[in-house]
Amino acid sequence: MRQAYEKYTSEDMEVWNLLFERQMGLLPGLADEAFMKGVKCIGFRKDHIPNFEEMNKVLLSETGWQLEVVKGLIDNQSFFELLQNKFFPASTWFRKRSELDYLEEPDMFHDVFGHVPLLTNKDFVNFLQGLSTIALKHIDNEWVIELISRLYWYTVEFGLIENPEGLRIYGAGILSSRGESDFSLHSEEPKRIPFDVEAIMRTPYIKDKFQPHYFVINSYRQLYDAVPEVEDVINKVVRKELDIPH
Repeated sequence: MRQAYEKYTSEDMEVWNLLFERQMGLLPGLADEAFMKGVKCIGFRKDHIPNFEEMNKVLLSETGWQLEVVKGLIDNQSFFELLQNKFFPASTWFRKRSELDYLEEPDMFHDVFGHVPLLTNKDFVNFLQGLSTIALKHIDNEWVIELISRLYWYTVEFGLIENPEGLRIYGAGILSSRGESDFSLHSEEPKRIPFDVEAIMRTPYIKDKFQPHYFVINSYRQLYDAVPEVEDVINKVVRKELDIPH
């Protein structure tokens, strides 16, 4: 598949412009500096819908990764095979102007604005690749894939990071959401829990409201260094040496 760039409409351009300007007005001081640096590195602009060929040139230079165009959600095996081979799946369609604040299925703004900047970070993409390698070893075990999906959800999609400047956002699901960007850092409602592989695997995720739990890393290297622990925990679950209730 390819990005049919010539088919974008004026509404698509307006949606990108509105969402980009809104989030970039909100995220300084909330988003982690690695994300903000990634935005500059990729060259996002409010008046230009990102071009996959242009982004791939930057990503290849920075980390050896590329974007792969997909129609929408794909099956687990295809998803993890792409990640293992340093391809990140991304949609090319945009939400309607009437759907700016909520979508059930991720669109291009989420996939590209939320995810692509951190694909310039080597420790982060090494974590993605390591996690996918473990998943593919157990691709026919639905429970193991669920546990790995929880880890992906609470890091790649809804992760927070503690750095010298304070608590910041790196999860794409938060970064692409106006409401959750503020809620995740400033609300007293959710629990913010230090990163713990087994604790994350014991925590089901939800999709229809803001998260009640956020897990906090202290560096992207911490994610990458956790890959052997992830494999160890998964192997214990498979061997029934560790019980994580369904």
